[in-house]
Amino acid sequence: MNVLNLPEPDFMLEEEITLFSDSVGKWIDEHAPPEKVASWIENSSVPRELWTQAGQDGLMGLSQPEEWSGMGGDYRHEVVLMRQLGWKGADHFGVSLHNAIVAPYIWHYGTEEQKQRWLPRLVTGELVGAIAMTEPGAGSDLQGVKTTAIKDGNQYVINGSKTFITNGQLANFIIVVAKTDPGEGAKGVSLVVVETDEVEGFRRGRNLHKIGMEANDTSELFFDGVKVPGENIIGGDEGRGFYQLMEQLPQERLNIAVQGLAAAERGLAHTLDYVKERKAFGKRILDFQNTQFKLAEVKTKLTVAKAFVDRCIELHLAGKLDAATASMAKYWVTDIQGETIDEMLQLFGGYGYMTEYPIAQLYKDARVQRIYGGTNEIMKVLIARTL
Repeated sequence: MNVLNLPEPDFMLEEEITLFSDSVGKWIDEHAPPEKVASWIENSSVPRELWTQAGQDGLMGLSQPEEWSGMGGDYRHEVVLMRQLGWKGADHFGVSLHNAIVAPYIWHYGTEEQKQRWLPRLVTGELVGAIAMTEPGAGSDLQGVKTTAIKDGNQYVINGSKTFITNGQLANFIIVVAKTDPGEGAKGVSLVVVETDEVEGFRRGRNLHKIGMEANDTSELFFDGVKVPGENIIGGDEGRGFYQLMEQLPQERLNIAVQGLAAAERGLAHTLDYVKERKAFGKRILDFQNTQFKLAEVKTKLTVAKAFVDRCIELHLAGKLDAATASMAKYWVTDIQGETIDEMLQLFGGYGYMTEYPIAQLYKDARVQRIYGGTNEIMKVLIARTL
């Protein structure tokens, strides 16, 4: 999709990347066409079988090193998947969180034994990943988590609850942000893996009903004396969790910007199709100057957003994307996403408020972008620290 008529940067034009993009698009057409996506939304979940299919077809572990059973690609491959899911309206499938947020904690920080134990199963889809950060009383303030993982012999005993956890109903591999030393603040935070099929005391709460992103299962999780082996602390040492999170959150925030831009591009494509066909007062909606001005504004804002996101991707590929710049991308693009989709919905008139029109779903889905991954207000705090 190039509805913005903006050339792709050179690093996205390598033949292998363009061929991969085409193959991902065809995979989505086959396995996640609009009628299937509609059934996901109706059932508030993506079928578990789709995860297995994605594993079989090489869409898991895209940027994971080959030595750990991954596909040996880089962040461009993750971008391709996120864009294609967004362009084709299948972005409720939480595979990019699994690939580009959960798994990297293991291959960046895991011990050799942890990599061997978990990474191959994350690639096949045997394990579906989630990361449990948010709690009922702690959102963007990760130092404020109350969940504990206290050492007892050669085990850790986990107690606490998490909420708003993406992939929460299906995930059987959950990275839990917990306090291994509740008196040490950030230095007492560790990342502990819970394989839910192997423990007692773990339970899932409701599949939460949301304004948008309905098919992306989001859950409450409860840990009541859950015992896991001592080897399940990521990296093997306590107290490293907060630093591991801080190092990986820039990629998560860039992911959100990439996804937000792709969704807004899809909205523009749908809107252009509509205003070229729909007529009022004897002429096309597109022929009214107000429509032309509104869409000129939308295209300009999204073009600027794409240029910035492409630059952030380039920086990230070079290992130079800092937390503040990633925060700028997350906050600014998601604000623009919400603003432009709202303007585009207005051009549909009453039809824009009807759920059978894609613009309505895009409108609903956009709202959470300014909240998860750290609220946009928190992004501004992080940016302000660089002033």
